[in-house]
Amino acid sequence: MQQLIFYFIIGILIFDYALEQFLDYLNATKRSSTLPDELKGIYDEEKYKKSQEYDKTNHKFSILTSSFNLALILIFLYFSGFAFVDEMARSFTSNSIFIALIFFGIIMFASDILHLPFNIYDTFVIEEKFGFNKTSVRTFILDKIKGWFIAVIIGGGLISLIIWFYNTVGNSFWIYAWIAVSIFMVFMTMFYTSIIVPLFNKLNPLEDGELKTEITNFCDNAEFKLDNVYVIDGSKRSTKANAYFSGLGKKKKIVLFDTLIEKLSKEEIVAVLAHEIGHYKKKHTLISVFTSILQTGLTLYILSLFVGNPELSKALGSEIPSFHLGLITFGFLYSPISTIIGLFMNIVSRKNEYAADQFASQQYKGIYLQNALKNLSVHNLSNLTPHPWYVFFNYSHPTLLQRLKFIEKFK
Repeated sequence: MQQLIFYFIIGILIFDYALEQFLDYLNATKRSSTLPDELKGIYDEEKYKKSQEYDKTNHKFSILTSSFNLALILIFLYFSGFAFVDEMARSFTSNSIFIALIFFGIIMFASDILHLPFNIYDTFVIEEKFGFNKTSVRTFILDKIKGWFIAVIIGGGLISLIIWFYNTVGNSFWIYAWIAVSIFMVFMTMFYTSIIVPLFNKLNPLEDGELKTEITNFCDNAEFKLDNVYVIDGSKRSTKANAYFSGLGKKKKIVLFDTLIEKLSKEEIVAVLAHEIGHYKKKHTLISVFTSILQTGLTLYILSLFVGNPELSKALGSEIPSFHLGLITFGFLYSPISTIIGLFMNIVSRKNEYAADQFASQQYKGIYLQNALKNLSVHNLSNLTPHPWYVFFNYSHPTLLQRLKFIEKFK
């Protein structure tokens, strides 16, 4: 049985890799050295060529990283790497929770170190070449250390709690784990910007001025109470611009990247903000949290049906059944289901983006949102003509051309 599970895992990994490469290939076929007619007025010739070169460079780098990841995991599986790390962890302690923490700590740390050269190349070579990188070596190192710290505290805490539930109540652990993880998810939705973001970036309230006045006027007209508008120093790491909405109820916040304020006019910024507010007014944020909670519960329930099966641990080369090895095997086997759920979530997300665009266009002015989307896409050297199948599998947002056409209805 363990042999069947092992080869099924290998099949899943190879299929996922082949699918990814096929979609990337289809996307590459849409690449052109000549500015398409539908992009005239959005890209100029020089900027378009640069965007195509950026897309081509990222495509080649993606092939390299994906191939490396596949080779690494196949070698690790073939030589029973997970079982070896499990034995190493067991040499330090006999406590199942500590064994799992050491096991995942070794796996995650080793993986991060192995991928470090790729991260460095991506940040300091590719992003630097195309004028995006603003990350200093010091910031890069500190980000890594802080990321490890957060992974240990949050990841280690959650896995410890889940294993404790499993050891205490057996297969019913999924109910208690679901409750705990759901509480954590709601907590992070409300306080992520207040707790986690300040560890990496500076957040300052938007200063009084024309932009704040324009935002306040829009919120009043849209009957939306918003007291928390912050500016984040995104330029500390990249010239790319963005904005996002976080929190629920009184804890809701709008965060504007300083690069966004630099690149867009105040009307375009308000249009972007109106889009984010549209998500909140349409209850997309609340529905997303609720859906994630349901999805987590389903995943944990399915996990509870299989994680106790010793064949899962044996499939990774270990004769000693354990929750953490069963969890690793389950993660591989659950991948196709996760992909299907992800496709459905992307469909819903794209639908929600249209709804938020409609809200922003009707409550403010569609022309400003169109201009903002154009400017952001061009500045970020976005690929504006992706292959439809690539969009279907990978995009949580409609393409720029689709959004511009949709907004045109409400101008």
